[in-house]
Amino acid sequence: MSLSRCWRRALRMTAVRLRVRVRCDSSVSSAAGPVDTIYALSSGQGRCGVAVVRVSGPAAGGALRSVAGLSRALPAPRTALLRSILNPQTNEVLDRGLVLWFPGPHSFTGEDIAEFHIHGGPAVINGVLQALGSLPGLRPAEAGEFTQRAFHAGKLDLTEVEGLGDLIHAETEAQRRQALRQMAGDLGQLYNDWSQRLKRCLAHVEAFIDFSEGDLIEDGVLNQVDLDVPQLQMEIENHLCDERRGERLRSGVQVVIAGSTNVGKSSLFNILCQRPAAIVSPIAGTTRDIVETSLDIGGFPVLLSDTAGLRDTGDCVEKEGVRRARHMVELADVTLVLVDSTQLPQEPPMVSGFLREYLMNVLPSGNNYKQQRLLILNKIDLLPKEHISAIQNVLTQTSDLAPVCILSCHSREGLERFLTLLQDRLKTLCGDPLAGSPSLTQTRHRAHLQNCVEALNQYYQYRNVDLALAAEGLRLGLSSLGRITGKVGAEEILDVIFRDFCIGK
Repeated sequence: MSLSRCWRRALRMTAVRLRVRVRCDSSVSSAAGPVDTIYALSSGQGRCGVAVVRVSGPAAGGALRSVAGLSRALPAPRTALLRSILNPQTNEVLDRGLVLWFPGPHSFTGEDIAEFHIHGGPAVINGVLQALGSLPGLRPAEAGEFTQRAFHAGKLDLTEVEGLGDLIHAETEAQRRQALRQMAGDLGQLYNDWSQRLKRCLAHVEAFIDFSEGDLIEDGVLNQVDLDVPQLQMEIENHLCDERRGERLRSGVQVVIAGSTNVGKSSLFNILCQRPAAIVSPIAGTTRDIVETSLDIGGFPVLLSDTAGLRDTGDCVEKEGVRRARHMVELADVTLVLVDSTQLPQEPPMVSGFLREYLMNVLPSGNNYKQQRLLILNKIDLLPKEHISAIQNVLTQTSDLAPVCILSCHSREGLERFLTLLQDRLKTLCGDPLAGSPSLTQTRHRAHLQNCVEALNQYYQYRNVDLALAAEGLRLGLSSLGRITGKVGAEEILDVIFRDFCIGK
């Protein structure tokens, strides 16, 4: 090979490195890790049997020796050792507890970590924290700083960090399962797989642009890219079409109780809350504002709202309550539409028409709410049994009213069936967090994935016009995926180029 051709090839490689480094996000995380040592109470606040104080950083070993009174060697890694916990300034014994040593990089943060398992009284905890604060080079940790260091050390990606936060805040069984799956890396693995495939496509296009001269690139490279990009885009779009199941499960399903005045909305609200959370009275229009509470129904998180009775009124305060009630119904995932059974027509065949008109007055017009509503006929304890049976027969033959529950908030008759139907609806809306592909759980994930799809459209737009602009679309898509997990870098693209093509040997 001639000297001039070698120089041209070297210049092209330099250009690739510079262009990729400029156009790609280097990474969300910084390569330089922190050098100071932090400490904090890692268990919950308040009195408890055992509290855990964690220290992380280069001075963690020295802090363990000083506070645990260890003159020489540190404890064996990941082995509990019973020691007296001392104030290093006065040698006063603060407590007697277990100490553990986790040398880096085999620790949660990737740094040296020491843990003190002490008794959970406030005086003991404060004494140990003050003792650690008296040591040089140690400072109290900021909120989330231990997890932040784990992210910078590559122990967790951003989706796993979010899963850890969700697990800590999980209040229902379904939330726990979803958070645990995300913290285990299932969601991050899905996004990383897409990133690797898109990275390969981008590397092939980059290589074709810069090294297609001189027969350095195999034939059909771009043809494979043309097959891979639409497949990847289809998978991302299918992931986005999840009806917000994961986000609902994470933040809670909006369930709104709505209906006319004095139909029993507040009574049902109190039954579900299992406490007198809302005022109940025979006076129409008692509830004038939104009353909300968080519940666990069948393992699913629910944000339940009681609303003002829907009617025309001249009272300005009640009118505002009605406006807010209608607004909540528009935002609801599930609307529980209550009806006073004593107000139904005496002739059972007329019941279906009455309920249709009632639903039109309660639910927003122009929307199909069949899959997001339950129709509840309350106060059946005030009707004769034969009349109730006749109504049930009519409703059984009516298919356009969505599920109908007949119950009495006074006697609790029919309540069990209502709860079963409500749980089924919640399960449909949230799905099974352990089944199928991991769910999209964060609004920011959705935004970045939508940006990725839009960027991939740029590839199609410029594929036969300007290959450099088409590659820019792939690069923007890769950047959007990388922002979800916090992992995207220029050198990774170069690695693919060198691995797949023997450029320069």
